[in-house]
Amino acid sequence: MSSVIATTAVRGRFLDIQNTVAQAREIHDQVRYVEDGLLLSENGIIQWFGPWDEGQRLIPEQVQVQHYPDQLIVPGFIDTHIHFPQTEMIGAYGEQLLEWLNTYTFPTEMQFSDPAYAQKIAAFFVQELLKNGTTTALVFCTVHPQSVDALFAAAEQHQMRLIAGKVMMDRHAPDALCDTADGAYSDSKALIEKWHGKGRNLYAITPRFAPTSTPEQLARAGELKAEYPDVYVHTHLSENKNEIAWVKELYPEQNGYLDVYRHYGLTGSRSVFAHCVHLEEHEWDCMHQTDSAIAFCPTSNLFLGSGLFPLKKTWDKQVKVGLGTDIGAGTSFNQLQTIQEAYKVQQLQGCKLSAFEALYHATLGGAKALDLADKLGNFNLGKEADFVVLDLQPTALQQLRQSRAKGLEDSVFALMMMGDDRNIHATYIYGQRAYLKTATA
Repeated sequence: MSSVIATTAVRGRFLDIQNTVAQAREIHDQVRYVEDGLLLSENGIIQWFGPWDEGQRLIPEQVQVQHYPDQLIVPGFIDTHIHFPQTEMIGAYGEQLLEWLNTYTFPTEMQFSDPAYAQKIAAFFVQELLKNGTTTALVFCTVHPQSVDALFAAAEQHQMRLIAGKVMMDRHAPDALCDTADGAYSDSKALIEKWHGKGRNLYAITPRFAPTSTPEQLARAGELKAEYPDVYVHTHLSENKNEIAWVKELYPEQNGYLDVYRHYGLTGSRSVFAHCVHLEEHEWDCMHQTDSAIAFCPTSNLFLGSGLFPLKKTWDKQVKVGLGTDIGAGTSFNQLQTIQEAYKVQQLQGCKLSAFEALYHATLGGAKALDLADKLGNFNLGKEADFVVLDLQPTALQQLRQSRAKGLEDSVFALMMMGDDRNIHATYIYGQRAYLKTATA
């Protein structure tokens, strides 16, 4: 793909959150809505953003304006936890976490030893992200290095910013999916050298979770992180009570689940822990002190019966958090549907999730969780031009509901509570339209 990209000019209604915040109540002050706006990007970077009347004179003569008068344009959705090899086993029946892994996940992941198979699913996976308005994702691959190659190659076709890594797993899994401590280190090191920082690709050191790694393997993961401090760490934490008890049996010398990762040097500002449904108080404090982040995965937590994530606690404890779909335990690639379940999870705990807070978590808050808020999450100048054009009324029911909306916030809330992939009109990656809904989509 050519590195020279023409200027892109997009006109329409724009909505974003201007700055990261310390408390949910501050988000409302940072909401920016431009009724008739213009975004100009060049070489994938936002060069100008503001009202159409002020910006139209800046459009180069040869550039055709892409106008979306009836839609709403928001920053691209950021998925902070998803498994690309589990795409085909979404909606697998009847188990909780540990049984689910053995019954469905491990047999599915064995297929990715075949590079051609990995490439086929990677291409499908990236297309599903685009179709659902997700422009950046933090992704689990499998234990096979070729699964990482396949995913990054598919993302490169669109100049998409993905973070991904090879699973490290040397025990408590089928032999066909196990590596070794030294093998996982050398494979991961080679993949970091090959992919990290190439284009928009970023690498994540990816131990599946503490029970499937020996102490030796986690130590080697920590060595990698020390050698490459700007790469990510991506793993699971405190998803299920049986899992937590198992970790305490396997690592009795550590003070709980998170302390296992901390002990091996795997916490930090680019460390993202999926789920964290059952953290203890001292673990919340450790998350804050180490500047680690959480991926909140409501559809997965409900589907596997894992529990209700206390989102309010992230504000109380000042812990970074983003939304994750967690395909395939999660039941949708779509962040609007993820928000719907996040709202219900909070309701069950007597808390509320506003439309603008939800937008924050799906965009700028997710960027902050991934240590990318300087590059992604809103329409500030100098950021990467990833955004989504939303159709607010693709169905008769949504059209009726939107006709009764009491202002912008109510309109966005209705979109989030009723929306799905039908609401994604177009997805832009690095200033270029990478997906456009057709009449038959």
